[in-house]
Amino acid sequence: MPADKIRVLFICIGNSCRSQMAEAFARSYGDDVLIAASAGLSPAYSVAPDTRRAMAERNLDLRDHFPKTIRHLGRARFDIAVNISGVPVPSDVAPRILEWDVEDPIGLSYKDHCAVRDQIERLVMDLVMELRRKSSGPHLRGQGSQFTE
Repeated sequence: MPADKIRVLFICIGNSCRSQMAEAFARSYGDDVLIAASAGLSPAYSVAPDTRRAMAERNLDLRDHFPKTIRHLGRARFDIAVNISGVPVPSDVAPRILEWDVEDPIGLSYKDHCAVRDQIERLVMDLVMELRRKSSGPHLRGQGSQFTE
């Protein structure tokens, strides 16, 4: 286990669906190696009902989650930012920025919403597994786009 957990920020447009899903999965599956947060570039008013419903099917309760901006997170520093928005994010958000191509489920059917949830779950689990593998070697932060061993 690393001496310090990796701080990961998941970013989408409204922080209403994709980034909320990713944060919940990361907290559930990867709390041994990471600290997860999420934010939106233009936050919605609330987490989408279909997001809450889809995540409840995975026994993850999002009732206390709410959309927020990156600024809302204050001075929190992140090691990795996962951009799920499909648009560029500020380069100073984190030293390592990952780009995930995930369709925005707003306005789509519940079935499509669940497909997005499943894709995000797989991507988060891949990230968690990568961080676990890297935690067995030297733990270096801020080393550009790749971890260095």
